[in-house]
Amino acid sequence: MTSVAGAAEDGDRRNVSDVVGVLVLGACAAWSLITAAVHDGRPEGVLLALLAVAAGYAAGRISGALLPVAAPCATALTALGLAVGLPRLEPGPEIVAPLGHAGATAALLTLAAGAACCAAWTTASPALRLLLRLLAVGIAVTSAALGSVSGLATCLAVLLCSLAAGQLRHRGPGLFGLALAATAVTGLTWAVAGSAVPDGLAASLRGRLTPHRIDLWHDALRLARENTALGVGPGRFGELSTTAGQSLLPDGKPHSAPLQMAAEQGVIGVVLLAAAFCWLLYALWRSPRSTPVVLTAGAALTALAAIAAVGNALSFTMVSVGAGLLAGLATAHPLAEEPAPS
Repeated sequence: MTSVAGAAEDGDRRNVSDVVGVLVLGACAAWSLITAAVHDGRPEGVLLALLAVAAGYAAGRISGALLPVAAPCATALTALGLAVGLPRLEPGPEIVAPLGHAGATAALLTLAAGAACCAAWTTASPALRLLLRLLAVGIAVTSAALGSVSGLATCLAVLLCSLAAGQLRHRGPGLFGLALAATAVTGLTWAVAGSAVPDGLAASLRGRLTPHRIDLWHDALRLARENTALGVGPGRFGELSTTAGQSLLPDGKPHSAPLQMAAEQGVIGVVLLAAAFCWLLYALWRSPRSTPVVLTAGAALTALAAIAAVGNALSFTMVSVGAGLLAGLATAHPLAEEPAPS
């Protein structure tokens, strides 16, 4: 009787998180269409990203239930291969000057490390668990070999968070800490865009982030202030940004997901973007998976949010699919009982 009640409770929890996800993603799609209609924008990019997340999430839920170890292993190896293959796998110029594909590479490597660590916590074999953690270390080494400093930092952060997750009994405080970390990075990005940081820190960040990126952020914040309610319309930042217009190969992006949403879809767009991230954390909180798996996936998704706050990672469909896939794997209900964390 207890097992039947527990299964029913798990089903109820998953149904609630799924309904919340449908509502949030549906609201994001509807708002992009509304702002596009008002300003003659192009919402195709936003709609494609939402579809990619939803498709990846569904695929992760199914594959995670059927193949709880093999599915995240395959995800990690696929994401690693895609990261090594960029920019050859992306149509168009190989280098989008001057920022390139660095954000997408770091994001894919981070998701790969997160998937490998999730697989390590899922398997009951100590030898395989060690091998999968060595794979995560190898992914971090690959980040260094590819010259992705941010990818190296986020991969190591995910690996350390995954190891620490085995010592936690409750996932709530861990997920709350991840939410605070994502908020802090977003707040710092906003402060840099508004020139609200001390001069010494501003000079250091300008050297690391490149002056071109920060100038794009200034343009995005200016457009957001001028069009607070509805933004300028999806896909129109490149047309209205002075910095983007002066670039030799502009990609039409401000290289910051929160600032892009603020500039193109107004304050409601930013709220909906935050709601989408909060939904992912909520789904992880209600997940039937073990706490280490949940917190590992949460750490990888938080690292992805940090990368997206200072780059164009979410402009690549493969990154959106990977984010949804990892979230689906971490919220799936495996048909076989998971081993206890050790």
